[in-house]
Amino acid sequence: MQAIQKVRHRQADVDGLEVFFREAGRADQPTVLLLHGFPSSSHTFREVMPTLAEVAHVIAPDLPGFGMSSSPTIDAYDYTFENLSRTVEHLLDKLGVERFFVYLHDFGAPVGYHLATRDPGRIRGLIVQSGNAHDDGLGEQWDDARAYWADPTDQRRATLPDWLTFDGTRDQYLSGLPEGVRTLQPPESWHLDWDRMRRPGNIEAQFALFTDYANHVARFAELAEYHRAHQPPALVLWGRHDPFFDVDEVLAYHRALARMDAHIYDGGHFLLETHAAECADLMRTFVLDNT
Repeated sequence: MQAIQKVRHRQADVDGLEVFFREAGRADQPTVLLLHGFPSSSHTFREVMPTLAEVAHVIAPDLPGFGMSSSPTIDAYDYTFENLSRTVEHLLDKLGVERFFVYLHDFGAPVGYHLATRDPGRIRGLIVQSGNAHDDGLGEQWDDARAYWADPTDQRRATLPDWLTFDGTRDQYLSGLPEGVRTLQPPESWHLDWDRMRRPGNIEAQFALFTDYANHVARFAELAEYHRAHQPPALVLWGRHDPFFDVDEVLAYHRALARMDAHIYDGGHFLLETHAAECADLMRTFVLDNT
């Protein structure tokens, strides 16, 4: 019988920031870097890490401003996805990680794609779960955001949904879900997220990242060239009820990548909250098949 892999909870000083991360598996196994999205943290990977650690060295950091990592104010830290990627890169360097698979979810996607395009040789493969790299996934629900990015005035900001609240945090998990899927969502997840988000100055930091997402969208042509030139193997996981990123994005990845396996579940934006076992098994197989 396979031994149950324990998850270790660690902290590291990275460029003066306290970065919290979860780690499991042996260092001599291929590494999988798990990058969470908004408004969550490495907590979202709690149920997949033991299974994945049977075949991989798994690292799941809390990005600065999230979870148990430091949450400096915007005048003390540059909240851009490129800068977040530098922090993650320096953490990997401290841990001696050279090559890795990378899990891209939501805000974790621009972080991971900065790592990938900066040094493509480090990437063993992509695991994409509601992580956009094409216009296909950004439907009309993004119209107000696009208008604000083009004209970032107070008037335009007033038209944006009020998502930086407790209700908005909860809706990241529940919005668009049928009742049968809603009842599978553990409420402690959004309570934990909101508790960390309401630290002093953090709302402004989160809005700065939302603003910088425009720069991620502007990089889609660069990401298309990365896909074309390097053709990383990919596993794409999606919840068909995701209200933020359209399922059309799955087909965009299919058109871009020659080695791509996709699975669409009866879930939402936070697929691992309801389908952790299914996704963990697929991720485990993906790592084995590409090592």
